Amino acid sequence: MQLFKETGWRWWWLILAFIVLDQLTKQLVHQQMALYDSIALLPFFNLTYVRNYGAAFSFLSDAGGWQRWFFTIIAVVISMVIAVWLSRVSRHQLKLNLALALVLAGAIGNLIDRLVFGYVIDFFHLFYQNWHYPAFNIADSVICIGAGLLIWDSFSSQPEDKA
Repeated sequence: MQLFKETGWRWWWLILAFIVLDQLTKQLVHQQMALYDSIALLPFFNLTYVRNYGAAFSFLSDAGGWQRWFFTIIAVVISMVIAVWLSRVSRHQLKLNLALALVLAGAIGNLIDRLVFGYVIDFFHLFYQNWHYPAFNIADSVICIGAGLLIWDSFSSQPEDKA
């Protein structure tokens, strides 16, 4: 139990909350919308159901199927590394713990999709006139926020005293 109190694992509840939120929204889209259906919400934002068989920005999405297992293995390895890292980070390193928790939640959220469906469900669609940002989901969003926090932490944290 000490692991959860004194390390980054005290954020387990946040990891779980984002995984659940991600999966609930994906299931809602999957069950209520047909593939490629789009619902206009704002002049620059739609909910559009798409399937991503690749990685970020649909990288390798048309590679023939092997990419599913390749990205699954990468997600499992990254998740394990982050889980171990969280178990070794002091609870006082707030930015780093939050960053790792968000990246882990997003990685697991998209991993679940790959294992269950063979693709990741995306639905947030930002655009302006003829410019379109690739569709994304909550897992992608928390990964990006976590990555930003990791970068911020790497530039702002003080080295620990080794004395």
